[in-house]
Amino acid sequence: MASENNVLESLTRSLSLELPVMDTMDEYLDLIIPLVSPWGEDLYEEEYYLDVRWLEVRDDDSFHESVLHIFRPENEYLISIDGNIHTGIWRKLENSNTLIIDHTSGSTVVKSELYDLAFLNKDFFILRKHGDQKRKGFKKYFVLGRENYIYDLEWRDIVELMFNRYRNNRQWIFFVVFIVIVIAIVVFFSVF
Repeated sequence: MASENNVLESLTRSLSLELPVMDTMDEYLDLIIPLVSPWGEDLYEEEYYLDVRWLEVRDDDSFHESVLHIFRPENEYLISIDGNIHTGIWRKLENSNTLIIDHTSGSTVVKSELYDLAFLNKDFFILRKHGDQKRKGFKKYFVLGRENYIYDLEWRDIVELMFNRYRNNRQWIFFVVFIVIVIAIVVFFSVF
């Protein structure tokens, strides 16, 4: 009886995953991204990120702007900061999940940044800036969420939404495993 309770307790604990409390979004993403990456897409699946209004997410208390990023066909990149448009160019590096974003002023490139894809699905587009950003005092991740999905949410709520991807998929897997075990037990006892 005690061993049955241990099995049930272990199964219940694994189904009720809680997100630990952390201080920064980078810490949360370091935990969450490896967990949700099996359900992510890659940069060659442009239908996931082209012409989507991506709202930038930061864990900075002084960040109050509404910053939209739009990746358009023909490598056009638009940034709207509280409705003021800036332009740029985006491009993928061949045979990789790496993106270069050029910020332009007129026809002049004023800044180029290299990002590796960390996670992409229909709701989140997360890039990891190349290099040791933490050592330099910068954020490791460039976090974008589909505007109509995350609008008016705090960054901790957005992190929780991302973790729910893992939690929900993990619960589904446990449910399927549980059904298979029940069927196997029924078949086993019906044979004997």
